[in-house]
Amino acid sequence: MLNEFQKFLFETNAFALAVGVIIGGATSKLVSALVDDLIMPPIGMLMQGGDWRQAQIVLGTYTDTTGKVTEAAIKYGHLMGSFIDFVIIAFVVFMITKILLPPKKEEEAKA
Repeated sequence: MLNEFQKFLFETNAFALAVGVIIGGATSKLVSALVDDLIMPPIGMLMQGGDWRQAQIVLGTYTDTTGKVTEAAIKYGHLMGSFIDFVIIAFVVFMITKILLPPKKEEEAKA
């Protein structure tokens, strides 16, 4: 069983996938910090409302079970911020992959 597990890890690229997920999580935190601390402040200064991730369209208000008044809103600022985070993370992962993985030779690519 141990041999089968070892084959699974190294022959099916499960180990590489696990490493990729861990690096992706770390990259996500780094990119979120980059966007929140470097990109968002200048954009916030340009927008009248300030923090553009808080931009929303309020549809109405309601009272929840605890008696607290809550807004029902479409939070498009959060969606835009998540999209920007995704694009930056995808670009960073692309660049890491491009740097770390050597280009395939033409013979290997055709096979």
